[in-house]
Amino acid sequence: MPKKNPANKKPRWKLLHQYYSYTGFYSFVGKSLLKAALPIILFVAALLAVHFFVIDINTILVYVTENFPPIGVFAVFFASESFLGLIPPEMFIAWSGKSEHPVVFLSILATLSYLGGVISYFVGRGIASIPSVFVYLEVKMEKHIKNMRKWGGFLIVVGALLPLPFSISSIAAGIIKFPFPSFLLFGLLRFVRFAIYGVAIFNALN
Repeated sequence: MPKKNPANKKPRWKLLHQYYSYTGFYSFVGKSLLKAALPIILFVAALLAVHFFVIDINTILVYVTENFPPIGVFAVFFASESFLGLIPPEMFIAWSGKSEHPVVFLSILATLSYLGGVISYFVGRGIASIPSVFVYLEVKMEKHIKNMRKWGGFLIVVGALLPLPFSISSIAAGIIKFPFPSFLLFGLLRFVRFAIYGVAIFNALN
């Protein structure tokens, strides 16, 4: 029986690239970014409209900083990041840039976002243990669950880094019982996103 030539064996990264190409991972990321781009564009347009025609955005941020305790703002952000990520994190990043300790506040926001993803993961695990709820959400989140089963860690990376709901990816990871240590590892990229966005938004506000 002829032996296989090791030289003809494709490197692992090429095999992974082929797999993600065949299963539509790259097209999924592209389409998701396009979908995410519209709300972001509308959000930025609304901010610019308010900034130029109503009131300076910096004035609003300073007002919030001076009149609302940080613990309250952090609590609202943590709740949002734990349950579907309803409020854009960029608003809170901009707020942190006007605080007395912007880097510290940004670090707290990044940590809360990461922990919010952990909570979402365990929400997914809890859902998986309740048959009636699981069946209902399996239909509602069919696409996310299917994609998580196909792409696993890479989908968590996408949710952590890109302007997509990290909470949704985390819930789907919990539902399929994705290994928790690996989830924690991939989720650390959430800190990278906040660092990049922080630099961009801080510079834009100055």
